[in-house]
Amino acid sequence: MFLPLPGFLAHVVIEGPPEAPPVLLLHSIGTTLHVWDPQVAALATRYRLIRPDLRGHGLSGIVAGDHSMSQLAADQVALLEALGLEAAHVVGLSIGGRIAQTLAAEHPGRVASLLLLDTAMEFPPFDLWQGRIDAVRTTGTQAIVDAVMPRWVVDPTADSSQGLKQMLLATSGEGYAGAAAALRDARAEHVAGRITVPTTIVVGSLDPASPPEAAQAMAATIPGAVVRVIEGASHIPTLEFAEPTTAAIAAHLDAQWVPPADAHAAGMAVRRAVLGAAHVARAQAAATPLDAAFQDWITRNVWGGVWTRPGLNRRTRSLLTLAMMAALGRHEEFALHVRATRNTGVTPEEIAEVLLGVGAYAGVPAANHALKIAKEVLAAG
Repeated sequence: MFLPLPGFLAHVVIEGPPEAPPVLLLHSIGTTLHVWDPQVAALATRYRLIRPDLRGHGLSGIVAGDHSMSQLAADQVALLEALGLEAAHVVGLSIGGRIAQTLAAEHPGRVASLLLLDTAMEFPPFDLWQGRIDAVRTTGTQAIVDAVMPRWVVDPTADSSQGLKQMLLATSGEGYAGAAAALRDARAEHVAGRITVPTTIVVGSLDPASPPEAAQAMAATIPGAVVRVIEGASHIPTLEFAEPTTAAIAAHLDAQWVPPADAHAAGMAVRRAVLGAAHVARAQAAATPLDAAFQDWITRNVWGGVWTRPGLNRRTRSLLTLAMMAALGRHEEFALHVRATRNTGVTPEEIAEVLLGVGAYAGVPAANHALKIAKEVLAAG
């Protein structure tokens, strides 16, 4: 989609469940939102992933002139506002990580947590950036490809590296130059001591642009920050070292979950979404003083405390619940959750696969009876 932000039209891709925690992914200079493709494939089932092309990059509009980190951070504030979001977890790579730091320092209410990937508080030597700015404004980004690629990746000849190279060549000289000016002018004192949100810093052990020493220096200014190193990785590991990068991001995001402030309301919302509003209304109407406290406990602690967690999506929790109820012989609950599959997205074919597993690991009689129940429930519609 394209969203009008102050001064330019921003290209944004949004994936994942609408109710999931929002995660803003900010790419590196000279690349596009596609630098996150492997991570999106793994994380979009349980997070709402928001990927903008930075101004002057990808399909977003070009804004002439030098930019500042404050301007680039303000773009993200405008994006969140356009999407109706108060805050998001922010994951930033290289300049994206530096923008994320400025966002957390200048707009702290907008950032739930930070994952800073191969970035720093400042990026010396500062005259290097002016040289690149002059070069790309004169002849385009092809002028810097040979200098940049060996700093971005370990193997510039790999297929993933060729994809990065094409992103760089497709970036306009003016777009790159504007962002490079923000890197040239970024200073540690602009953000040091101003970030208080939960922060994980991830860095490639071979990163020459923002080395592990820079990551440690950054961590020293952020209370409670944790540094994790991806061994053998360079400056842009999202494609070349996709699996450890994804694992680091997932570990950070999963650790940020906190129980909802109103567990009963959150649990009731999920309960209605999974089991259906009519079923929940009947259950509430049938409650008596004997089971009222139990119903409240289930709503708060099972639906509000487990089903709201981002670590597994609802479809996966539905599959697991079906398997457990069948294996334990909880036939009434199994039938209830077979009916719920119309809301969780589980297909009859997947139910059959689950029950094959139940037969293998919990016994043929359990699976056979569950299949009988599933057939009856599905036939009833």
